[in-house]
Amino acid sequence: MKKTISSISVVVTLASLFMMPTQAGAKEMTGEEVTFGRKLGNCLACHMIPGGSLPGTIGPPLLAMKARFPNKADLREQIWDATIKNPHSIMPPFGKHQALSEKQIDQITDFIYSK
Repeated sequence: MKKTISSISVVVTLASLFMMPTQAGAKEMTGEEVTFGRKLGNCLACHMIPGGSLPGTIGPPLLAMKARFPNKADLREQIWDATIKNPHSIMPPFGKHQALSEKQIDQITDFIYSK
């Protein structure tokens, strides 16, 4: 019984550490950091993007996005859930599955749209 309580205590302590808010004064990530970061967008895993290194080739290169998506909202929708327009897309539905926050999706959209 004592061992079980001790184990539960450890689990609760670890969970509370992961759930703590970010430290005050922590630097907010830029759109580029969210887009290129492996822990968030990780767009480079599948796409070639100007300025990024070690791009993947699964998805199309993200070039001339203003020409490809004259309406920026359409690009955002594609990032939010690519299966809306293509049910067979292998792109993760970042918004629908809440893998990224709305703000992070906006940051990626703004960054990609500038390419």
